[in-house]
Amino acid sequence: MSEITIAVYLGGASFLAWIVSTLAGGGSPFILIPLVNLLMGASAVPPIITIGMFLGNAHRVFLFWRSINWELTAWYAPSAILGSFLGAYTFTKIHLDWLQLVIGIFLIVSAVLFFLEKETTANVKLAQPNAEILSLESGCGDENKHLPKPKFELKAWHIVPAGFLKAYVSGLVGTTGPVLNPFYLSYGLVKEQMLATKATHVVIIHLVKIITYGAFSAMSREQVVAGLAIGCAAIPANLVGKYLLSRMSAQQFRQVVLAFMAIGGMWMLWGQRNLFLEIL
Repeated sequence: MSEITIAVYLGGASFLAWIVSTLAGGGSPFILIPLVNLLMGASAVPPIITIGMFLGNAHRVFLFWRSINWELTAWYAPSAILGSFLGAYTFTKIHLDWLQLVIGIFLIVSAVLFFLEKETTANVKLAQPNAEILSLESGCGDENKHLPKPKFELKAWHIVPAGFLKAYVSGLVGTTGPVLNPFYLSYGLVKEQMLATKATHVVIIHLVKIITYGAFSAMSREQVVAGLAIGCAAIPANLVGKYLLSRMSAQQFRQVVLAFMAIGGMWMLWGQRNLFLEIL
């Protein structure tokens, strides 16, 4: 199959994948990786996906620049740079498929826990429909007195270890999926804020990975062309996705993110089903 034919296939799939990714808070690699694997082999997945994700997310940063959370990014960048370098270097030496199993299970469990937490919060609010009115009438002035308190309040610096692990595993196995989405949601980022901040973080990781793959000759010309096809197709898809996102509520966005996390986790487990059976 010629380079042009491969580029056309990947470009078409990338356009659809990035629209879905915008509405679901990430996850385009879940759609692209099987096709890349089919057309060019498993060893080509990390460098091709890295190039495509870098270009697509760089454009997304440009589109949502005003929504970036810079405090979170400042804490994220140093550990992510170190983690992505070490992960990409390790990729040139070994390849650990079992990490995909761990990531898949994590995504499914996280989505379920977030859903259960949402249901619990909704039930508490229904059980106390007049809590806010009673609070105001009593003169206490505390509107959140009867609402459930978060079990653990996330701080910006908490992303340091999480960012390092994500970056390292991303460099090692190609992608971690939306593994940090639970952190972003818990931190309070939704819609444009989450997309912009996450895209900035992804750009940092993939830039370091591209440099490392290139330095250790882990990319071929064919892989670069395929990655460029994915990245270029992401540009018009990001514009379409931005238009659709503006018509979604924060609650709808959160629901789509959680659903895609669960689907992505199941996809990862299915992709490594033979290894999973060997472990059992």
